Amino acid sequence: MIGAWSGPQPAPPPVLVVADAPGVSLEPWRALLATSPLVVAADGGARLALAAGRLPDLVVGDDDSLAEDGWYRAAGPAAAAPPFERHAVDKDETDLELALLRAATLAPAGAAIWILGAWGGRMDHSLANLCLLAHPGLAGREVCLVDGAQRAWLLQGPGELRVAGRAGDGLSLLPLGDGVRVARTEGLAWSLCDAALPFGPARGVSNRLTAASALIALSTGRLACIHIAQEGEP
Repeated sequence: MIGAWSGPQPAPPPVLVVADAPGVSLEPWRALLATSPLVVAADGGARLALAAGRLPDLVVGDDDSLAEDGWYRAAGPAAAAPPFERHAVDKDETDLELALLRAATLAPAGAAIWILGAWGGRMDHSLANLCLLAHPGLAGREVCLVDGAQRAWLLQGPGELRVAGRAGDGLSLLPLGDGVRVARTEGLAWSLCDAALPFGPARGVSNRLTAASALIALSTGRLACIHIAQEGEP
């Protein structure tokens, strides 16, 4: 079963991967960044982590967003540059993909991986980042895209996902491809039972939690599960 979000700082804290998202502030995640056992930045994501008080443990990317002239100095005079795994600018992978895969190899067994800043910037990057959750290199890992009060997981059948929140929260179920069949749901205003969700129609958008958690049991296919907490919820 894929784990579920239970607040801004679960125990143990998740491993964090910070994407390079223009205009995004990680200030709401300052406490989590401080306690995370591992923070991996995707190239310019290092600046975002640093602005929120955490020097990344590792930076991965092609260095097209960072100058080598002491970009980390804001951390203080005693700071030392973290390891930087540099890749060619002309490559098949995005910086975030490379950083995420490195985080998956370095993260403690059973640790969740949260991606911060994955929704900012370009639309093509945002969609590619959602699709990254299907990467075979992440098999067996709980990976969550985080943006403010929104969380996104990719559920692959057969499998189950329990989403923690509160009654009234939104939950959208978006099929990523054909052959998606939901065995059952629990704790949702509009329940599904042995239901096909075809690729294209928006049937699964804007469902709502009726309790403190919801369960989605998927028989086949790939399903993006996006939880939208109510305004004011952490």
